[in-house]
Amino acid sequence: MVDIEEVGEQLRARRRALGMSQTDVAALNRINRVTLSRLENGKLPEIGIRKVMSTCATLGLELTLKVASQRPTLQDLVNEKEA
Repeated sequence: MVDIEEVGEQLRARRRALGMSQTDVAALNRINRVTLSRLENGKLPEIGIRKVMSTCATLGLELTLKVASQRPTLQDLVNEKEA
C-alpha cells in the first residue's frame, strides 16, 4: 500500500517537472499553499480524498486502486531464496 509520504513525493516531483509553483497548484485546487506543502512533505495528518484527486488531476496524475498482494509466507520466502 502506498503511504501519504509517497503520494506527496509523487505530487511534488510532478509539480516540479511541470514547472508549477505550490501557489499555482494550491490556487487551482482551492487549498492553502501550506496545506499543499504539508501534503508534499508527508506532514499532513488528514486530507479529503477529493482534494487529493483534484490535485492529481491538475498535475495530470490519477489515483488507481489494485487488489492488495498477499504477504509471502515464510515457506514462500524460503522457496524464493532456494530458487
